[in-house]
Amino acid sequence: MSQTSYLLGLIGSGIGPSLSPALHQREADRQGLRCLYRLIDIDTLGVPPEAVGDLVRAARDVGFDGLNITHPCKQLVIPHLDDLAPQAAALGAVNTVVFEDGRATGHNTDVTGFAASFARGLPDVPLERVVQLGAGGAGAAVAHAVLTLGAGHVTVVDAVPDRAASLAAALNGHFGEGRAAAAAPDTLAPLLAGADGVVHATPTGMAAHPGLPFPAALLRPGLWVAEVVYRPLETELLRTARAAGCATLDGGGMAAFQAADAFRLFTGREPDTARMLADIAEPAGAAGARN
Repeated sequence: MSQTSYLLGLIGSGIGPSLSPALHQREADRQGLRCLYRLIDIDTLGVPPEAVGDLVRAARDVGFDGLNITHPCKQLVIPHLDDLAPQAAALGAVNTVVFEDGRATGHNTDVTGFAASFARGLPDVPLERVVQLGAGGAGAAVAHAVLTLGAGHVTVVDAVPDRAASLAAALNGHFGEGRAAAAAPDTLAPLLAGADGVVHATPTGMAAHPGLPFPAALLRPGLWVAEVVYRPLETELLRTARAAGCATLDGGGMAAFQAADAFRLFTGREPDTARMLADIAEPAGAAGARN
């Protein structure tokens, strides 16, 4: 008999406002499945991000069927898994772990989630020169997605120079030399002046990290802005960008599409992405979250 009940969870920092429980539980209900989805917040537990391996093992041992992984554990979790799907291995980041036959396999649905959302929300924008802020786990995924969508060149900017350089090197290795470069935050002004668009993939805009990731004066008409943070759906960056005449993409589509892909991995059932997109829009509140 096929499985009809699932125990799932999310490991990350400051994840209280996450919509992942609602997204998975609502879709399970609509499909006649039982789903219990737990938040495993390292801040609440008082443990460092490096404890993610212990948390994954504990979840597997007590019978979880799978986990989502978010900031700041998407890269730290990898050494603690038994297998990696090809895309997760290429990215060096995992946002979904499936437990099966005692083994933990890491996947990444952020890439497909962002790509689907971008194609839906900004279908006709120019992609020759893209600037991306953030080179963490989410940043790796969206940079791969942007290049997969046909971007000519992506410049990765991160407060940690080594992290930006490492991601740019990985992108060039995957997509071909000259497709990506790393840059320091103090070069943002000239970079954005010559860019078609900017992808924001840092925690800025979440409840615990309010504000703008760069000065509002750098926004201009003709520059598109894509956001990863989805709660609130309208971050300060998006609100400011729209006022400056920029085309914008909120993080809701990525959240819904990546959750739909994760739901498929967890259950083997085909999710209704239109319903999950509606679920994202419905409870849009003032708190901030990324997964």
